[in-house]
Amino acid sequence: MNDVLKVESPPYMTEDLEIFRDALTKFLERECVPHAERWNKEKMVDRELWSKAGQMGLLLPSAPEEYGGGGGSYAHEAVLIDCLGRLGVDGWGVSLHNAIVAPYIIHYGTEEQKQEWLPKLASGELVGAIAMTEPGAGSDLQGIKSTARLDGNHYVLNGQKTFITNGGSANFIIVVAKTDPKAGAKGTSLFVVEADQVDGFRRGRVLDKIGQHANDTAELFFDEVRLPTTSLIGTEEGQGFYQLMQELPQERLNIALQAMATIERALEVTLDYVKERKAFGQRVIDFQNTQFKLSECKTEATVAKVFCNYCVEQHLAGKLDATQASMAKYWLTDLQCKIVDECLQLHGGYGYMNEYPMAQMYRDSRVQRIYGGTNEIMKLLIARSL
Repeated sequence: MNDVLKVESPPYMTEDLEIFRDALTKFLERECVPHAERWNKEKMVDRELWSKAGQMGLLLPSAPEEYGGGGGSYAHEAVLIDCLGRLGVDGWGVSLHNAIVAPYIIHYGTEEQKQEWLPKLASGELVGAIAMTEPGAGSDLQGIKSTARLDGNHYVLNGQKTFITNGGSANFIIVVAKTDPKAGAKGTSLFVVEADQVDGFRRGRVLDKIGQHANDTAELFFDEVRLPTTSLIGTEEGQGFYQLMQELPQERLNIALQAMATIERALEVTLDYVKERKAFGQRVIDFQNTQFKLSECKTEATVAKVFCNYCVEQHLAGKLDATQASMAKYWLTDLQCKIVDECLQLHGGYGYMNEYPMAQMYRDSRVQRIYGGTNEIMKLLIARSL
């Protein structure tokens, strides 16, 4: 991977992380890149990839070693997200498994829950997903209709979820449900559904999306699913909304880092193309318009990279707040779509062909401005700090 931006490595980039990056890059080049086109067509990565990644220590690298994790930090997750994007295999939902699903157990699970679930998530025996969105409730998490009512020593879960990343393959699903529908946000709780072990759970179709084809985004249905009370994350009902709000800044930082990786890949691919492609007797890079466009893109991308590094440093120090995360998510994903569009234009007709990486980046980028909270919601959150 070329470093087009020439931004100095951030302070958190230690020798250990460089070794991790090298091992991860080799793994992705060997196990993912050759299969990426097939996965796009099949709308799912191979199930065995999760087990191979677990054996390599690439699952839960930031989780405590005592629970089977790598004992690292969020910096390991940042490196993973960057490598996935720069190699064009970010359709594999491993960053959601590692840096969105697992933290709910690490931060809010009981000791028994950590011992039970984290080693299996680290090995790849369990594949994680989180089911928030419903057909009638997206960014408005308080509007969810799924319910979990207590019945003896079980909860009975009912509801429907949609747009669930890893939904076609996950067997460890964190479900957001109302334990007290009359209590608003305070009536929300999080439950773990081990899909292979319950009745009443079924998967709908893997959804036909504009982009992100390799990811098995799916509908999920819960019909009178009986869950043991130990499936409630934590020890008290009604903590779900608080737990979600605490974890969403990291999810939004993940999305910003995904955007940054795609921006860098788009620039790398485009620079290679315009230096080789000729028009009217000269290289496309030699036209002043090309130079101006790429100069603008490189400048904005460099500013974005510095901001991303800053946000990761803030997060590692425990200082990243919801406002900063919202800024990163909205601005980086808007910029991603802008730069990818400019880069596709410089490819001419070839940029519109699916066999070229620019076309896939163009398709995959658009949803970044929607999931994790729409960019309009991000602006509302930022406005609260004014």
